[in-house]
Amino acid sequence: MKKVMCFGTFDLFHLGHLSYFTQAKKYGDYLIVVISRDYTKNQEKKKTIFNENERLQLIQALKIVDDATLGYPDNHLQIIQEKKPDSIILGYDHKIDETQLAARLLKIGLSPKIKRAKAYKSTTQKSGKIKEKILKLK
Repeated sequence: MKKVMCFGTFDLFHLGHLSYFTQAKKYGDYLIVVISRDYTKNQEKKKTIFNENERLQLIQALKIVDDATLGYPDNHLQIIQEKKPDSIILGYDHKIDETQLAARLLKIGLSPKIKRAKAYKSTTQKSGKIKEKILKLK
């Protein structure tokens, strides 16, 4: 069984997120989704609508997702060490560089394939854009 892992906040779940999961699932049979912690979002000064447990519950309910879990705020690689995915699929807008991530993982004895998902209507299906639209409706 090939395990695939992807990461994100997944606040205000939308079709862009579903596209990300669908693209990731093509690389394996078991999709693991890691949800960003509230602590991490606070450190990044990013506000979420839903807390980490609400976001986790939503992602766990999706049929396409085999395992949803919270990440570790103090060691982002720890969940990768625990779950040992065969592939990691980064979102099109994730800030981390694939080569740098591969090097960091190699130092801890891991060498999953690392790919980047393609954007899905990034001008409309992006959490920040959806939040802006909602705020304009007020």
